[in-house]
Amino acid sequence: MVTQAQAPPMPAPYAAQPEQSRGRLFPEALSSFRSPFQRDRDRIIHSSAFRRLQHKTQVFVVHEGDYYRTRLTHTIEVAQVARTIAGVLGLNTDLAEAVALAHDLGHTPFGHTGEDALGALMQPYGGFDHNAQAIRIVTRLERHYADFDGLNLTWESLEGIAKHNGPIVGVAPTGGPVEAPIAYALAEANAEFDLELDTHASAEAQVAAIADDIAYSHHDLHDGLRSGLFGEGELMELPVTGPAFAEVDALYPDIDPMRRRHEALRRVFGRMVEDVIAVARNRLDAAQPQSAGEIRAMGTTIIRFSKPLYQDLKAVRSFLYSHMYRAPSVMAERARVTRVINDLFPLYLAHPEDLPAEWRADIERAADATALARIVADYVAGMTDRFALAEHARLCG
Repeated sequence: MVTQAQAPPMPAPYAAQPEQSRGRLFPEALSSFRSPFQRDRDRIIHSSAFRRLQHKTQVFVVHEGDYYRTRLTHTIEVAQVARTIAGVLGLNTDLAEAVALAHDLGHTPFGHTGEDALGALMQPYGGFDHNAQAIRIVTRLERHYADFDGLNLTWESLEGIAKHNGPIVGVAPTGGPVEAPIAYALAEANAEFDLELDTHASAEAQVAAIADDIAYSHHDLHDGLRSGLFGEGELMELPVTGPAFAEVDALYPDIDPMRRRHEALRRVFGRMVEDVIAVARNRLDAAQPQSAGEIRAMGTTIIRFSKPLYQDLKAVRSFLYSHMYRAPSVMAERARVTRVINDLFPLYLAHPEDLPAEWRADIERAADATALARIVADYVAGMTDRFALAEHARLCG
């Protein structure tokens, strides 16, 4: 039986309104056919950093298999979830999608392993954090436009990228000295365009953050099964995944194993999305916010999992941590790629002339060792997995 699709809700009063945007750091004329948030989304998609995500690790290094998620396919899945949830809640889907598409732009090669290695190397120079690096990319490192560096995104998109995981403490509004390792990029951006880092972000940015959790919780189960690091039998012992497999077995007792896996995990995916929507509706009905500003001022996240599901997902993530993220084969690859970062960073720091010609002007302007280290970190963080491996082979043998 075919039923008519439900019409999308009208924009909620607490949704970000593009016509009320706080604008861009460098003023631009409005587009005649795209809203400011649509333009942000499109600029992110067309950026060099976005294209590089296709060759950056999610969990498995790219060369380990064609079917595993990369940072790009993960980002696309996050954007799809964010747009769905935002649409159901009457939020601005373009802003939610823009934040989702940009949330991992700052990732290093080799995923969190590369970030951990670069963070340790950068500790004497202010640290490294991929969220802060994403802000640095969209405000400084993308250099394609005649009138400005970066993408000149709206305040709302920048705020969402900076704060989608919650308020940032320890960063002075004026960009003064701070202890937080993420301060280097956020303080620079905040000094130019106050992002109100001590408050929560818009509901759209919160949706992008929860969409990230949903996407990786779902696809890491898929990738872990495909890799053989664990099996369906082990997932049947866990909350959330166990009931999903049991439901499929009851409905389709003779189903093909691959279809069984897909049917079960899409039920896990659906439960997470439905839970977030139900919780958000209840919290919004209770709070009755009348503007996006009221969402920011609530002092808590409005978009979240229910407590029971959150506890169940903690058990699933604990299983993934022990059986996948810290599996012996994964740890061996982590050690190998950590050596790549540990070799490349000090080599470039000692011989910055080995960086490509387009980086020479930045190197010449570097006022001190910290500024030079930041340039080297920008270059290394921007590498794809395969380019980092190729450079390591070329320079280090």
